[in-house]
Amino acid sequence: MNINQIIYRNLKKNIKNYYVYIFALVFSVALYFAFVTLQYDPALDTTKGTVRGAAALKASSIMLIVIVAVFLLYANNLFIKRRSKEIGLFQLVGMTKSAIFRVLSVENVMLYVGSLLIGIFLGFSVSRLLMLILFKVTGVNDVATLSFSVESLIQTLVVFSAIYLLIMLMNYIFIKRQSILALFHVPSTAEQRVKKMTPLQALVGILGIGLIVFGYYLSSRLFSSEFFGNQLFIVMLMILASVILGTYLFYKGSVSFIFNIIRKQKGGYLNVNDVLSLSSIMFRMRSNSFLLTVITTLSALAIGLLSLSYISYYSAEKTAMDNIPDHFSIPTPDDASEAPPAEKFMNALDEANIDYTTRHVDLIDARVDLWDIISIPDEAGGGEPAFDAGDTTMTVISDDDVGDLDVAQTDVFFANRDKAMEKIFPFKDQGQITLSGEKTSFDLKYQGFKDISAIPTRLTGGFPVAVVDQSIFKKVVTDKDPDVRQEFTAYKGVNIRNTSNVEEADVIFRDLGFNEWAGYESRYAKTLNQKMSVGLTMFIVGFLGLAFLITSGCILYFKQMDESEDERPNYTILWKLGFTESDLLKGIRRKQLFNFGIPLVVGLIHSYFAVKSGWFFFGTEMVIPMAIVMLIYTGLYSIFGMLSVLYYKRMIRMR
Repeated sequence: MNINQIIYRNLKKNIKNYYVYIFALVFSVALYFAFVTLQYDPALDTTKGTVRGAAALKASSIMLIVIVAVFLLYANNLFIKRRSKEIGLFQLVGMTKSAIFRVLSVENVMLYVGSLLIGIFLGFSVSRLLMLILFKVTGVNDVATLSFSVESLIQTLVVFSAIYLLIMLMNYIFIKRQSILALFHVPSTAEQRVKKMTPLQALVGILGIGLIVFGYYLSSRLFSSEFFGNQLFIVMLMILASVILGTYLFYKGSVSFIFNIIRKQKGGYLNVNDVLSLSSIMFRMRSNSFLLTVITTLSALAIGLLSLSYISYYSAEKTAMDNIPDHFSIPTPDDASEAPPAEKFMNALDEANIDYTTRHVDLIDARVDLWDIISIPDEAGGGEPAFDAGDTTMTVISDDDVGDLDVAQTDVFFANRDKAMEKIFPFKDQGQITLSGEKTSFDLKYQGFKDISAIPTRLTGGFPVAVVDQSIFKKVVTDKDPDVRQEFTAYKGVNIRNTSNVEEADVIFRDLGFNEWAGYESRYAKTLNQKMSVGLTMFIVGFLGLAFLITSGCILYFKQMDESEDERPNYTILWKLGFTESDLLKGIRRKQLFNFGIPLVVGLIHSYFAVKSGWFFFGTEMVIPMAIVMLIYTGLYSIFGMLSVLYYKRMIRMR
């Protein structure tokens, strides 16, 4: 029998094992080719000036290469391990290690080329769907056409050729290092089993939980007034290190520690469900602690980033309304005696027969003392406050320009509330502030915030606006401090009566050439721009998150396939003892619930505390966007748990 005949018979004999490897190859190629096709699609070139789509996709393709490479190397490792006895038999009949490697290399080439062609075809087929999704979330009005990219093909072939060489190198090292005896014992020694709970393992378990809780506590205080400047960066590193190390120790000892307590409470009387679930998890998770830590950490990262991007996308309209209270914002510069831009825009609206209303607000910047109502953290190591709250400037407006609000002469309210700034610089509910002019000062009772967006956030730099009585406002204007820089003296807001005309008015606004950085803003354009930029980020993070979800789910599924081969004799014994298929499946379902559920739940909790610590920098609503992301992720992740149960079911029936 020559080598060609051996290769043919091996392919035919191992076809039942190859499907896992083929799936991993086809999926990885399709995923990567579809993604890089977007990078070179001509339709994306028309949006480069707005969303920079090609550049962002190109950077993300590098991350995708890492995910795909790790996934394929792990799948190959599982595949070569399951064929270790076959490799040992080849050596027993006299084949050299070089000949065995040549046989495996030819087999892999045949599988690789076939899977590559199928994957490229599938990737090309779904690339148009991905383009449609990208255009939808970014709000780009273009036609998504199905175009084949030679550049994408070449890049895909280069990447997967490099991965193939890595796989061959891994196989060569495996064959070279293993003795014949070791090859026959690889499957049985793949898992480390620890059947006795030691005091050290219990201590490790308690320490793991403690580190995770400590990391959660720090994350809840991250953007409070306790940390500032360099301290903030140090605390972030502490949170990251504490949670990752705690997660590793959690799998290394905490799971076994908790399940050991449960088992002891049962007094040693374990039913078949406990044997198939609790006992198996206790002995397996410790040996898989590093793999589970990586999966949990990256899952939390994917969920967290996708949640934050979706929070920004979900909150785009509300954020624009909070930052720009009117449809169109037109401030009056300090050096202008009138507001020709506003007049020009209103004349254009009149010519287009678009009805509108206007709102005028006079502005004055004044010195203010806020020490009595604000807590200012010190810079790290310097002992100096982040800024001097006793001598800062603040925009002041009259209560006559703020709807129905009536402020007493001795009082002051704040408007333009910013949750992110309040986290860093928390304001008290009451206190006293002092407004200072050139010669006089006004001591006013601070009465808290009003949920009002009085003027655009851009005009104040995100700082609150002081609303005072009209008489106080006039006195501050009259006694204006010449040393205080005044950029704008008034603000005019234009609102379109019929909202269906807002888009047409926005076109007129842009055609007049108003500069956004000079304070001229359109709420409609702001919403579209945020959805466009955040939509691209959300698409990329979502795609990479989906890629990692599927690869990590497949890795856990492959792991269960591997474990099922080790546990097959146990199920045969239980069946001979009289346990039915239904009895065994109950225990298996519980086992898979723990195998897939524990990393999922821990990852979800990690991402919750990560998002909760700083979500207010990204939008106005946290619960609904994050819940939607978590539910979708959980639903997709659960598919792999159900597939593993079905695999065990088929294995049980084979006995």
